[in-house]
Amino acid sequence: MHRNELLSLLDRHQTRFMDESAFVRKAQDYVRINENCFYRELWPGHVTGSAWVVNPSRDHVLLLHHRKHDQWFQPGGHADGDHDILRVALRETSEETGLDPEHIQLVDNRIFDVDIHAIPATPHEGKLEPAHQHIDIRFLLEIDDAIPIPGNDESHQVLWVPLNRASTFNNNRSTYRMVEKTRRLRHWRAA
Repeated sequence: MHRNELLSLLDRHQTRFMDESAFVRKAQDYVRINENCFYRELWPGHVTGSAWVVNPSRDHVLLLHHRKHDQWFQPGGHADGDHDILRVALRETSEETGLDPEHIQLVDNRIFDVDIHAIPATPHEGKLEPAHQHIDIRFLLEIDDAIPIPGNDESHQVLWVPLNRASTFNNNRSTYRMVEKTRRLRHWRAA
């Protein structure tokens, strides 16, 4: 996958949320003009991959309490030069949950959500990374919530959260969008 594959995914992504539509356009522009968009050394931002992980009944979501940022997030992280952003999301989910990839199921290979958010200046490998933006491309994954989640040292805690309580763990706009999208999925499956 090269930038063209990501651009194709972004071109096909449809959303009813105005803020996300603006993020998609901004992401398309940024990826088109920045050949190195998958490298964390690119400033003022770079592409990251993450996953909105649901259980089979779609009534719980997996959140991690991130050590470095001291906040609850979905699994995800830097592409580190990998142009296949779906592979990045799957890899990061496996690493951050501590689960073997065989326990992680891709629900849909289309983009689930796009968000652009600010990251404060943060120490990394002995030096201070400047404040920057993550152009976060998110995919919908499923894990059986009966399987114990060991986690890893990047998180204080990994927790299955009831969908209707996810915003109490992280009340940003993107969490709201993903909760709403999951509710629509649940209604669609029930119909």
